[in-house]
Amino acid sequence: MEIRKPYLLFLGDAPDQLAVKTAAGVVDWRRDWCVGQMRLPGCEADVGLEDLDIAGAVEKGAKTLVIGVVNAGGVLPDHWIDVIIEALDAGLDIANGLHVRLGDVPRIAEAAKANGRKLHDVRHSSERFPTGKGVKRPGKRILAVGTDCSVGKKYAALALEAEMRAQGLDADFRATGQTGVLIAGRGVALDAVVADFIAGAAEWLTPAAAADHWDVVEGQGSLFHPSFAGVTLGLLHGSQPDAFVVCHEPTRKTMRGVTHALPTISQVIDATIAAGKLTNPDIRCVGIAINTSALGEAEARAVLDKAAAEHGVPASDPVRFGMASIVERLIEEFP
Repeated sequence: MEIRKPYLLFLGDAPDQLAVKTAAGVVDWRRDWCVGQMRLPGCEADVGLEDLDIAGAVEKGAKTLVIGVVNAGGVLPDHWIDVIIEALDAGLDIANGLHVRLGDVPRIAEAAKANGRKLHDVRHSSERFPTGKGVKRPGKRILAVGTDCSVGKKYAALALEAEMRAQGLDADFRATGQTGVLIAGRGVALDAVVADFIAGAAEWLTPAAAADHWDVVEGQGSLFHPSFAGVTLGLLHGSQPDAFVVCHEPTRKTMRGVTHALPTISQVIDATIAAGKLTNPDIRCVGIAINTSALGEAEARAVLDKAAAEHGVPASDPVRFGMASIVERLIEEFP
């Protein structure tokens, strides 16, 4: 999949900032690939780029319209179709992180063909994955897990990769969601893989490697989320992590999209070790990544200090304070 750059990020009429986490992730890690954002009336989200229409984006050199919105079920609203067709008519490709395949929408398929443009359905891989085998393979892996979905697992993994490389480790980010694929240029959107093959897809994504190589694996969902735990478990078994970092948002009371209470960090550590031992008996927690964006600095540092003391591993906010302490612990655990 070769997605042409630069991007125009389409935010549609997203109801809140979390609904555009795909676009926000691209901006945070690949801002130089973006010419602007496009918002429809009623949009309550903003990723901090210049607001452009299709014509303005083309004038600035845009090559691909990226649908930067996530929604329940990954559906394509009917009123977005005209915008997509306008983009195709203007010469843009489309990169789509939704579950729906753009080529299955007749009007979009016809416009893409007529204009000689590409439709990139980022969630859908053309690879055929085997079932997972659970056989230990060379190389090392670290996985971001969460107390909930949308708590910062992708950001934690990307920050880990950057800090590991800065400290001289051989490390590669492995994307498991649509935003990560857009950031990395490769990967597998695991939530679009048939359930029986999720573990196999995770094994394929993190293959045998040199003994000192680290795959830094983007996490998905949570073992405690009633909607997404199946993907989380398959990823855990298939990626076979030697180490994991727990990601947490301390101001939440219930899990996103449901009424279930948030699990504790201790519960996530214990459950991850219990389930992860199936494919890696030596799995261990090396840190806690806490999203403190809703807290003042003093309160954020207090929350981090308390978590580190309670769980006996370093705790940090990957964006605010970096991941140096967690990587130093990783090096101690795996010299």
